[in-house]
Amino acid sequence: GDWDFWSDWKDRRLWVTVTPIVLVTFPAAIQAWAWEKFRNPWGATIAVLALLFGEWVNRYFNFWGWTYFPINFVFPAVLVPGAILLDTFLMLSGSYLFTAIVGGMAWGLVFYPGNWPMIAPLHVPVEYNGMLMSIADIQGYNYVRTGTPEYIRMVEKGTLRTFGKDVAP
Repeated sequence: GDWDFWSDWKDRRLWVTVTPIVLVTFPAAIQAWAWEKFRNPWGATIAVLALLFGEWVNRYFNFWGWTYFPINFVFPAVLVPGAILLDTFLMLSGSYLFTAIVGGMAWGLVFYPGNWPMIAPLHVPVEYNGMLMSIADIQGYNYVRTGTPEYIRMVEKGTLRTFGKDVAP
């Protein structure tokens, strides 16, 4: 979704909770299929690598090729460490239940640290026109996207204002 498209939306609250929950389903399904049919312990990793390849093709041609957004502004999330952990738990335990509980928790817990090397430089505080912002926020304001719901940033600040500057009920 949008929380994984834009680096200025990859925040510490919604992106780290919504993205891993949504993205675990397809690798888990491929993992279960590969384990049942072939006893292949790396189904989630293969699924994530295929998804990552497709995401990079999408980000390069659609976001850079058509609209010239910088690649460091639209990079996809790194899911490979979580997929390796998911496959490792299934391989060592052989249990779907154990993999779902412990492997799913490991998938979610390793998501943010796995993405931190790419996110950290974008969270550097900078003074910009008298305001304290992060580099990701500056990119978000300089590269305007059509239909961007700016109220999400304002809701995070607690003002609950809409596009027309009116307070939302």
